[in-house]
Amino acid sequence: MKEMRKVFLLDDDDLIISMLSRALQKAGFEVQTETESGGALQKIRSFSPDVVMLDIKMPKPDGMDILREIQDLRIDTQVVMLTSDDTAETAVKAMKLGAADYLTKPFHTDEVKIVINNVIEKERLKQEVRFLRKAYSDFVEKDIIGSSGAIESLLEKVDRIAKARVNNILITGESGTGKEVVARHIHNLMFEQSGSGHAPFISVNCAAMPESLLESELFGYIKGSFTDAKSDKKGLFELASGGSILLDEIGEMKMDLQSKLLRVLEDRTIRRIGGKSEMPIDATVIATTNKNLSDAVSNGEFRKDLFFRLSTFYLHIVPLRERREDIAPLADHFLKIFTTKYNNRCIKGFTPEAGRVLRSASWPGNVRELKNLIERIVVLENTEMIGPEHIPGWITGGTMYNGPKPSNGFQLPDSGIDLENLEKNLIQQALKKAENNKALAAKLLNISYDSLRYQVKKFGLEGG
Repeated sequence: MKEMRKVFLLDDDDLIISMLSRALQKAGFEVQTETESGGALQKIRSFSPDVVMLDIKMPKPDGMDILREIQDLRIDTQVVMLTSDDTAETAVKAMKLGAADYLTKPFHTDEVKIVINNVIEKERLKQEVRFLRKAYSDFVEKDIIGSSGAIESLLEKVDRIAKARVNNILITGESGTGKEVVARHIHNLMFEQSGSGHAPFISVNCAAMPESLLESELFGYIKGSFTDAKSDKKGLFELASGGSILLDEIGEMKMDLQSKLLRVLEDRTIRRIGGKSEMPIDATVIATTNKNLSDAVSNGEFRKDLFFRLSTFYLHIVPLRERREDIAPLADHFLKIFTTKYNNRCIKGFTPEAGRVLRSASWPGNVRELKNLIERIVVLENTEMIGPEHIPGWITGGTMYNGPKPSNGFQLPDSGIDLENLEKNLIQQALKKAENNKALAAKLLNISYDSLRYQVKKFGLEGG
């Protein structure tokens, strides 16, 4: 059943109250009216309307006074002001005080309904965006997890860099160490501290596209500057204005484009492809790489002047194997994320033996490898505590766990296996045995129904 929206009307003109009340009730709104401003605030709080319509010119307290009180008390409602004064000054004053919109008398009832519906829809969209941002933040690592000396030192530098609002930052580290997480953390600190709210964070992978396409993406272009330029297009530097742009894998950027980037960093201006004028940019440039840029400079693969420009504020993330005390809190962090994401409430944590195995692994893929492992376990396993038997051999190197093997444990052949094909084949066998009854197939595999559905979708077996 559709929820009825509520509107509170405050106006000392009985004719207006009667006309608006009938029209809004006919349109499906629940309406409460008042012709005297004294005590109206208490009635508004009791009624909890979606929209309050206030006549500005009321005996004291007038509409502006009540609007101020609504804002001061943080009453969760949207306010539309009613006024017979059609000067811009009155409207601007009301909007500055927090009114969502205003209507000038005389008005048509259809106009009122349009304004109220628009105000409600805008607020609904704002709430939806807030909800999605919160939901998204639950699954995006925006905080740096760990308590090792290396992480504490990194966090101290990050905090100083963010407070200083520097223009250019270079972050280095092996693949999977969390360079983008650190970049986002810096961005969040910078713009939370400055009160800039949701400043843009634009990310581009410098190795993922050809040089010509990367240049047009970064700088934008003017209509007609090349064959496919059908209209003007803003580049990513422009779109990142007031926020940050992340240049991921900058070590893969070609030399010609490196020289253009250097000019951007030095002059803080860009020129669109085919354009004639320079445009100022106001964005923090964060570059990341898993390359040793000093070696790349020596080998002639990276411009020395660009390296010096970027490395003024330089951060290095040490690999996970060199900060093993961070493995347990990271594993717990990812377990919390993925048990929520996949609705697997049965897994509670790790056994001490599993913790020792995780801390002993070499983690060539660093934090990303650990994250992927925890996601895999959450999806595939149906156990209360994760034990060493749930950790695949490629993580342990086949030698780390020497405890008792689970009954009927699978013996890995010397030649190895294709794990994905094995998983797919087992799921196909279970579905066949269960005659495509997914609940029964999940039971045969000793995994949850949601886990089976995920695997069926992953391997494209929906029509099987």
